[in-house]
Amino acid sequence: MSRISQCFQGLRADGQTALIPYITAGDPEPWVTVPLMHALVEAGADVIELGVPFSDPASDGPVIQKACERALQNDVSLNHVLEMVSQFRDKNTTTPVVLMGYANPLEAIGYKTFAEKAQKAGVDGVLTVDMPPEESEAFRAILDEHEIDTIFLVAPTTSPARMKMIADVAKGFIYYVSIKGVTGTAAVDVDEVSAKLDQLRSLTDLPLGVGFGIRDGKSAAAVSTVADAVVVGSALIRCVEEHANRPQEIPAAVASMLAEMRHAINARDMANA
Repeated sequence: MSRISQCFQGLRADGQTALIPYITAGDPEPWVTVPLMHALVEAGADVIELGVPFSDPASDGPVIQKACERALQNDVSLNHVLEMVSQFRDKNTTTPVVLMGYANPLEAIGYKTFAEKAQKAGVDGVLTVDMPPEESEAFRAILDEHEIDTIFLVAPTTSPARMKMIADVAKGFIYYVSIKGVTGTAAVDVDEVSAKLDQLRSLTDLPLGVGFGIRDGKSAAAVSTVADAVVVGSALIRCVEEHANRPQEIPAAVASMLAEMRHAINARDMANA
C-alpha cells in the first residue's frame, strides 16, 4: 500500500479530513523549501504538494506564477526538486509527497529516468496538470512500475463520461478543482462542490481532494464537510511572498497560517463526528 493510501486510510478510520498544503519548490530561496516542508508537517499537513517550477504554469494564477518565477531565477530544476524531497526524507519517512507540475520538464528528463529518480528520492505521487488521461498511458505504466501514484484533476466542467475515464485510471486520490479558472482567483461554492463530489463518489472509492479558492480556516472547514482532503496553495504562497525579503521567517509564518486551517478543520470534524 502506498504512503498516500496509508495516510487516507488512517484519516478515514479517525474521521478526519486531510490537509494538503501546496508550496513551490525553491521559492523564494532553495534552502527554505525543506525546512518549510517540515514546518508544514508540524503544523498539521497530512500530505505535501510540492510544485515543480515551470516557465508557463497555465493553470496557476498570478500568485503561483510569481512563485515559479522566483524559483526559476534561482535556477531550480526538476532534479533540484527531487534532491529536496530526498533531503526531506532524511528526517520524515511517513508524510506523502506529491509533485505537481507540467509535462515539459518530465519529458525533458525522460519518463523512465524521472520515475527512477523520483522513487529513489521518496516521491509518492505525481500530478501533471497538462497531461490528460488519454495521453498518459505510457507515463502511468512507468510510474506504476516505480510505485508512484498518478493523480488527476477533475474540473467543474468535466463531463460524466470523462469523470469515469479519470476515475478508472487515477491512483492515490482525485483532485477536484473547485472553481472555473486559475488558482487563487475566486471563492468556493461548497454546494456546487458537494454535488460534483457526489457524482465522483458514484464512480470511485478513491479519496477526493478539493483545491483552488481555499483561503483561510473558514473556507477550509467548509470544504472539509464534503471532501476527503482540503488543498491550499495560493494563500500560503502569498505568505511566502510577503516574507520573501526575510526568508528565515517563512517556515514559521506559513506554518502558523496552516495551523489555523488545521484547527478549523479539526473543530468541524469533531462537530460532525
